[in-house]
Amino acid sequence: MNAHSKPFARAVQRGLTLVELLVAMVIGLVVVLAVTSAVTLGEAHKRSTTSTNDMNQSGSYAAYAIDRLLRSAGSGFAQTGTRGVFRCRLSAARLIGGTATTILPRTTSAFPAPFDTLLGGTGAAAAGNLRLAPFLIAKGATAGASDTLVVMGGNAAAGDVSRRIRSGFPDNSNLRLDNTIGLRNGDIGLVSKEGTDDCLLEQVSSTNTELATAGNEVLALGGRYFTSTGATTSLSTLVADGTALFTPLGNVAANNLQFQLIGVNANRTLVAYDLLRAAGTGSDEGTDASAMQALADGVVALYAVYGVDTDSNGTADTWVDPAAAGYAIGTLMLAPDTMRHIVAARVALVMRGSLYEKEPVTPDSLEIFSDLPTDRKRTLTIAAEDRNFRYRVIDTTIPLRNMLLLPFP
Repeated sequence: MNAHSKPFARAVQRGLTLVELLVAMVIGLVVVLAVTSAVTLGEAHKRSTTSTNDMNQSGSYAAYAIDRLLRSAGSGFAQTGTRGVFRCRLSAARLIGGTATTILPRTTSAFPAPFDTLLGGTGAAAAGNLRLAPFLIAKGATAGASDTLVVMGGNAAAGDVSRRIRSGFPDNSNLRLDNTIGLRNGDIGLVSKEGTDDCLLEQVSSTNTELATAGNEVLALGGRYFTSTGATTSLSTLVADGTALFTPLGNVAANNLQFQLIGVNANRTLVAYDLLRAAGTGSDEGTDASAMQALADGVVALYAVYGVDTDSNGTADTWVDPAAAGYAIGTLMLAPDTMRHIVAARVALVMRGSLYEKEPVTPDSLEIFSDLPTDRKRTLTIAAEDRNFRYRVIDTTIPLRNMLLLPFP
């Protein structure tokens, strides 16, 4: 019995040899390295994919926000634009901290960055001369710099229906109209006169419940946006001869006016600045800070060109650079006949991802509008330290539907 147990004991006591142990360790290390490499590559691919998806989503939202604004450009005044509304110099005041403050024309300071170079900066000869127009493009001040979009419109219940102002009655804060049907307390309208440089933004302030009653002709003004004087003329002078117009644009409570500047700031954020400074409460009410709104991040640059209808058939026949002769912002906003032929916009957004790749993944420059003639193409130079980020160009064409509805002579 003992003789049979010895071989069994020897078999149980046998273990791995040193060679076998080393081989097992090598195989184990190879497997660990392979798994680690696969996990690392997968995680890197995941981060890259996530960054790209975030960039795409941010770009899609930014394009949507711009599309929504531009499609409504000119709403509320486009149909009567040729009756002294297009090209008039905007004059507006707003209550800020309980004090009526002139916000347009802006003659004492430039608009906040990134709009501080618009129309040359500050002063009566620059930003103070912003004119009423559905859509304008201010080309970047330097090569490769982002453009600024200027979009104006409203959504009044009685929009695009101008009322003749028979006179001021009985004083400077009351207007005598042909009728006040469709108007209500808090409505914001534009007082303009063909052949007069200024147009004044005014607010209806009335407790009269009979504004919608036929025969009621007196429109009381007051409230947050009332102003009695413009840059070069007063309200009483503007309405004195009975030929001025009151054009409803929106309502202060509904906050449905779109007088916006769109651009890209130094933090790669697409921002909008409200020219009427509607937002804000308390100490922030009506300030430049409250008027600035971030729309989307990761936006490196914004570029745009005009779609121009050259033969009055309702389609864009050619794309025009915003610095071309007759289309620079300072010239175009004074030319209603040229303005009415702009029926579309082509907008390009250059997006940048947030992930820094190990190797450069972007060329040293990006060409925008590459299918257009050379004088309409734009080039964005990518710095060496930024080429390890992924870029994407979102190019979209947007019709200006209110301009398409304008009748041509």
